[in-house]
Amino acid sequence: MRKIYLFLFTALLFLGVKAQNNNTTHPDSLPISRRIFKLGEVKVTGKNGNANSTVNSEQIESFNKLDVAQALNLLPGVTLSSVGARNESVVFVRGFDLRQVPVFIDGIPIYVPYDGYVDLARFTTFDVSTISVEKGFSSIAYGANTMGGAINIISRKPVKQFEMDARSGWLSGQGHRLNLNVGSRIGKFYVQGSASQLKQNGFPLSDDFKPKQYEDGGKRDNAFREDSKYTFKVGFTPKGDDEYALSYVNQKGEKGNPPYVGDDPLQKARFWQWPYWNKESLYFISTTGINAKSAIKTRLFYDKFSNLLSAFDDNTYTTQKKASSFQSFYNDDTYGGALEYNIQPDTKHSLKASAQLKTDRHKEYNLGEPVRTFRDYTASVGVEDAYTVTDKLSLLPGISINLRHSLQAQNYNSTTKEVTNLPENENYAFNAQLGAVYRLNASNRISLSVARKSRFATIKDRYSYRMGAAIPNPDLKSETAMHFDAGYTGRFFDKLEIETGLFYSRLSDAIQQVNNVQPNIYQLQNTGKARFYGAELSLNYAVLKGWAAGGQYSYIHRTNLSNSALKFTDVPDHKVLLTSTYRYNGRLSVMASGSYNSERYSTSYGIKSGAFALANLSAHIKVYHGISIEGGINNVFDKNYTITEGFPEQGRNYFVNLVFNNL
Repeated sequence: MRKIYLFLFTALLFLGVKAQNNNTTHPDSLPISRRIFKLGEVKVTGKNGNANSTVNSEQIESFNKLDVAQALNLLPGVTLSSVGARNESVVFVRGFDLRQVPVFIDGIPIYVPYDGYVDLARFTTFDVSTISVEKGFSSIAYGANTMGGAINIISRKPVKQFEMDARSGWLSGQGHRLNLNVGSRIGKFYVQGSASQLKQNGFPLSDDFKPKQYEDGGKRDNAFREDSKYTFKVGFTPKGDDEYALSYVNQKGEKGNPPYVGDDPLQKARFWQWPYWNKESLYFISTTGINAKSAIKTRLFYDKFSNLLSAFDDNTYTTQKKASSFQSFYNDDTYGGALEYNIQPDTKHSLKASAQLKTDRHKEYNLGEPVRTFRDYTASVGVEDAYTVTDKLSLLPGISINLRHSLQAQNYNSTTKEVTNLPENENYAFNAQLGAVYRLNASNRISLSVARKSRFATIKDRYSYRMGAAIPNPDLKSETAMHFDAGYTGRFFDKLEIETGLFYSRLSDAIQQVNNVQPNIYQLQNTGKARFYGAELSLNYAVLKGWAAGGQYSYIHRTNLSNSALKFTDVPDHKVLLTSTYRYNGRLSVMASGSYNSERYSTSYGIKSGAFALANLSAHIKVYHGISIEGGINNVFDKNYTITEGFPEQGRNYFVNLVFNNL
């Protein structure tokens, strides 16, 4: 069987490789850019977007990436990882984690207030138009905490009087997907709605997996997931570029955490489940022209998050009698707003001034304990400019000042059963950046940038006792990074596209664990220094009509300058992705892809997850007008691998979808 798969994979790869950055659309489709909700974009004025920093809906569906974490892994410089103990899918952007690269939907912050993370596997891709990733140098309009960049998930906007996009599919692990997007644009009004469900009872392990305690092979134990999402947007475009839109998103999730089955004697299996992981967002975005040269953009938002973590005694998931068992409740909300003032005072300058204020509230308690409340507010003001020096050279300066102030923090003493208030604290951070873009000609450009970015300590950083292992440090300052970046984008002979980038980041005041502040007790302190550096390369080549070729390579190396014994985790030094697509007559497309990740550390004390290479096959067949069938095989050679040591990933798995759309 493996020889047959190898033959098919090699034959398709020989036909040509279509990189994930190819924007080819079906002949009867409108350009993808037409359906992007432009109000949801956040850009540095004058900075042209790079293909290796965005992934659109067609690419996402071509690769059958069902959640945002998997979709982002298609981009160079972005690494998929998994927080094994919590079964959370995250990504690293040039080595920076989600606390340092916050996540937004249409420019609205949606990361969890308590720890700054968000489980990207809970965000399905079925209603997404595009996902944009800023690396290091990013717009000041995002606000605070964009130390390593920003991730913006941009929703859809209809362009036709009536449009529909629907998929119903089956996937391995007793799973299915159901999703429907419906939109309408009539005159000056538009509406867009969606409903979806992704459900899986588990996933198949590789036949090469050797049974261990808590995992006998076959279907991965306690790896179930169910994610439902409903969205609605209504918009009004009265005149010119003026636009007003109100959006609502409701997500409901449920998941299990597969137990640890690795070889690290310091790790223990945890028997955790989340009966609910729910998020709800309501936001308003508008842009109003003042005159021909200026406009005001407004964002107002309210975001609510709640979940329940149930820790059980053993892998029967029925009893909670041990000291390690508990039921932990989180109830968080965030509300705030942002204003942007855009003006072009002359032909040389395009200025943007922005101000943002948001308040975060985190409530937590274990069953039988009182509620503890934590509240912060974060403010940011800044300005950026696109200065056209010549018709070839543009400069992109920007500065901002951020403030984080603690409004409330409570501590619970389990011995006295009392809740006490902790002292308030605040921290300021200054950010500055300068970019330059030089256009050699219409198809080739060079970019350079330097940026000083920061991140405030989260509520968890400052106040968590880490189950008795740590001492809180409310006075933690922000950590900072200096980024240096050089890039080149070019197109030759209308066939070859090249994008390259070199980057170097120096971290200071990094929040790092300091051991034995008290006997066997650690504390987080601003003692860390580190450097991250690397390179990215993307190639696309149109071989013949219907065939295209390309690929990508990422190199990321991170060094802890303060304590070489503490290893940075979850990011391999080397990552490669190759894909191959053959399209015939607008009715058939067949794709093969291959990826490679070098080994990576899974713990700060040196336990590694090994290198691996994967191969995938898929096909899309247009049956009649807007009706299509698609299917594929992932991990064709049934590789037994991990991205976090002790947590094996899916072996060979399959999917089949029935598709209908009139896009």
